Amino acid sequence: MYYHTLNEELRRRFGCKVYKLALDGGFTCPNRDGTIGARGCIFCAGDGSGAFAADRALDISQQIEAAKVRVAGKNGGGKYIAYFQNFTNTYGSLARMEQLFTQALAPEDVVALSVATRPDCLPDAVIALLQRLNTDKPVWVELGLQTIHPQSAAYIRRGYDLPVFDDAVRRLRAAGLEVIVHQILGLPGETDAQMVQTARYIGQSGAQGIKLHLLHVLRGTDLAADYAAGKFEVLTPEHYIDLLEQCLRVLPPEVVIHRLTGDGAKRDLIAPLWSADKKRVLNAIRAAFARDDLVQGSEL
Repeated sequence: MYYHTLNEELRRRFGCKVYKLALDGGFTCPNRDGTIGARGCIFCAGDGSGAFAADRALDISQQIEAAKVRVAGKNGGGKYIAYFQNFTNTYGSLARMEQLFTQALAPEDVVALSVATRPDCLPDAVIALLQRLNTDKPVWVELGLQTIHPQSAAYIRRGYDLPVFDDAVRRLRAAGLEVIVHQILGLPGETDAQMVQTARYIGQSGAQGIKLHLLHVLRGTDLAADYAAGKFEVLTPEHYIDLLEQCLRVLPPEVVIHRLTGDGAKRDLIAPLWSADKKRVLNAIRAAFARDDLVQGSEL
C-alpha cells in the first residue's frame, strides 16, 4: 500500500510533526456579496467552510495562540502552518492581505502559510504579494475546484468556468507557489467515472496537492433543501472509500494527499451521519487501502 500523505511530506520538509492552525481573516466572497451571487456555493454554510477557524474578533496573533491551544492535545512538539480557511482569502484590500499574512508568518514556529481562495480572485498583484511572502517561508494556495464538469459546477453555483482554474494554476506555478486543489466526491448527478475524471484532471493540472472531500449536507444550506426534497442521496461509507481508491490510482505519486475526507461541524451535519465519527472513518479508509493494496498512480 502506498499513497503520498501530507504527514510524510511535512516531516520530510520540516523534520517534525506540523499542525495546521485555522485562522479567520474576516474576508467575504464574491459569491456572497452580490458580485457573482448572494447565496454562496450550494453546499457552503454561513461560516464559509470554516467551522473550525479561530474567532475573527481576535487579531491574528491572538488567533494563532488560541489555535495552538486547540491542537495542544495532539501536540507532542512541532511546528505550525497558518491556514486562512474560510471564505475567499484573496478577495479584498491588498494592503490588508499583506498585513494579515505577514502577521501570521511572523512567529518562528509557523513554518508556512496556506491561503484558501477562488481561482477567479487571484489578480496579478495578489500573486505578486504571495510570491514575495514565499521568499521568506513557503506559501500554499488552496483552490476550490470541486469538479471539472460544467453541469455540476452550475448546480453548485461555483461561479467560474474551468479555463479560469487552469489559468490560475499556471500563474501560481509560474510564481513558484504551491497549489492544492479541493475536490468533492458525491456531488448530485455525478457518476463514479466523472469523479475519477476530475481527480485525473487535477493530477495533470500542475497542482502539487489535493484535498478529497465527502459531500456533506449541512443545516442552513440550499443543498439541505434539495436533500430534504429527496433530489439526491449521499454516499455510503463503502462507496466513498471505493471512490477514494479509484481517484488515488489516477493521481501521480508525487501529488500530496492533503485530505481523505472533510469535516463538517457536527451540530450542523444532516447527512451522511456516518461521517461524524472521523476517527472511525479514517481507520476504515486505511484498512481498505491495506486490504486492496492501494498504490497511488497505479492506473496512470
